[in-house]
Amino acid sequence: MSDLQQLEARLRVFEAQQAVRACMNRYMALCDALDANTPLEELAGLFTRDAVWEGKGAKYAKSFGGYRGREAIRAMFATYMQPPAHFALNVHFLTSELISVDAEQASGSWIMLQTSTFANQTSHLNAARLTVRFAVEEGQWRMAHFQTENLFGRPISAWNSEAPLPVPSR
Repeated sequence: MSDLQQLEARLRVFEAQQAVRACMNRYMALCDALDANTPLEELAGLFTRDAVWEGKGAKYAKSFGGYRGREAIRAMFATYMQPPAHFALNVHFLTSELISVDAEQASGSWIMLQTSTFANQTSHLNAARLTVRFAVEEGQWRMAHFQTENLFGRPISAWNSEAPLPVPSR
């Protein structure tokens, strides 16, 4: 393989990693704003036609279950979009990213921290391990198999406070 071919191959890997990262980040942004105004077709379009979305482990398998196919995943997300909004606040943080690419397949893993306040004003903190397989479909990187596995979760009293921030005296 020539130097130019090696460079082109490396560039393809970097571009694929960035496309996978962009897909995952768009997914999280849409989930952060999950309500009746969420573009459901865009959210569903982040998955391949025969994708799998599943909760893994005892807690998440029971809470979320699993869905096979873009239409089933779309229908699952639609349940979160009924008024009133399920989430009053929902913020996902991703860390510990690992992405590997092999031609038109890729896999990624992240640790996710999710801070949520629900419509009933209760709040929850969750951490999960995300394991996601991606594939190119119709020229676009999409999620082919999404797994979320609970690491810990707990209710909390509230996320936001009107108390002033402690800062050094001036």
